[in-house]
Amino acid sequence: MQSEQSTVDARTIPNNGTGHVEQVVRQAHQELRQLLLQRADVMRRIGTIKQTIAGLANLFGDEVLSDELLELVDRKSGGRQPGFTKACRMVLMEANRALTARDVCDGIQERVSSMLSRHKDPMASVTTVLNRLVAYGEATPVVLENGRRAWKWVADTESETKSHLESSIAAN
Repeated sequence: MQSEQSTVDARTIPNNGTGHVEQVVRQAHQELRQLLLQRADVMRRIGTIKQTIAGLANLFGDEVLSDELLELVDRKSGGRQPGFTKACRMVLMEANRALTARDVCDGIQERVSSMLSRHKDPMASVTTVLNRLVAYGEATPVVLENGRRAWKWVADTESETKSHLESSIAAN
């Protein structure tokens, strides 16, 4: 709602000075920064929940999940192949460790072998997607001991996850 107010203020400010415009720009900048932080928090939370659900499905089988939930956690094997970004997400999320672009390519190859054949340079495509996931707040870049670049799925820490689960249980 604040952004709507900022937009209205920007349109109604007379063009006789820049002080008011600068104030509106500062407010919009602060709001944008806050929203981007919130988005990163939400993406981390989504990652944690997806990892938890995937872990439970690995332990007890996919049959414990509804069709809708299978689709939400990218595990539903429908007639069509998942998108390339979805495949990269799935490999990274299920790894529980940092992966190189080569590791992600290998993971995609194991799951959907035909997907990589559609890319002229699969390593470059995977690297691009991994860097986008970093920009979305879903992954974080790391440097491995051997100096190679890798990416790790961003998830809440175990204590944050426990706290969120406890508060969800208490609310119900």
